[in-house]
Amino acid sequence: MTIVEFLHPLKDKLLRDICLAAFYYVQRYESTDALTVETLRAALRRARILKVSTLNLADVLSKSAPYVDTIGKEGHRFLWALTTTGQQHVRTLVKLPAAEAEIENDVTALRQLLTKMVDPDTADYVDEAIKCLSINALRACVVFLWAGSVKTIRDSVMACGTSATNVAVLKHDPKARPVKTVDDLVYVKESTLLLVAQDVGVFDKNERGVLEDCLDLRNKCGHPGKYKAGPKKVSSFIEDIVGIVF
Repeated sequence: MTIVEFLHPLKDKLLRDICLAAFYYVQRYESTDALTVETLRAALRRARILKVSTLNLADVLSKSAPYVDTIGKEGHRFLWALTTTGQQHVRTLVKLPAAEAEIENDVTALRQLLTKMVDPDTADYVDEAIKCLSINALRACVVFLWAGSVKTIRDSVMACGTSATNVAVLKHDPKARPVKTVDDLVYVKESTLLLVAQDVGVFDKNERGVLEDCLDLRNKCGHPGKYKAGPKKVSSFIEDIVGIVF
């Protein structure tokens, strides 16, 4: 995610909040712990903030306690850094979860993915996954993201033609009903759908194997039981789904 994308939702907010978000971005995604007024100005310029050259950023920062504080100097210029309170404030502004870094990064990645989606049904599933992830509802996130993935996989399989699709479906399920439209794939088991997708060339063997692991996690999260997926497990699931399906 670029700084332009990160700050865009805040374009109508106070200049102070935009500056704080810029601090957060360069700290989290560019590994820069402190900024001078001029390096902050450069970050805002990269974010395409209007009339940034005329903004009195020194005055903004001096009035932004307890969200920022000085931590030293670079030459004759003060170095400013976001405080813990400032980090929490920005996370609230941009609706990032207050939990692990993996979750925060995954929310950002899924939001970026969502902006590129054209299919409204798939977008709805991904949006639901983001909402669940944002409140640390990890099992629900897995279920919704997998649902969006299955919708995408069905569309991709049908794009290969009904003839090839029917041959592959009957190969793995001889009793399956004929597939004439994408809606007919609803009756194909998801485990079979992955095999069909490999046969028609949507995935290769390795990708299909990874997605079978994803399906296994979805089943563990979607059915009653004591299993609870942790942030790292869900993060790996999201990385695989985004990388292979989307």
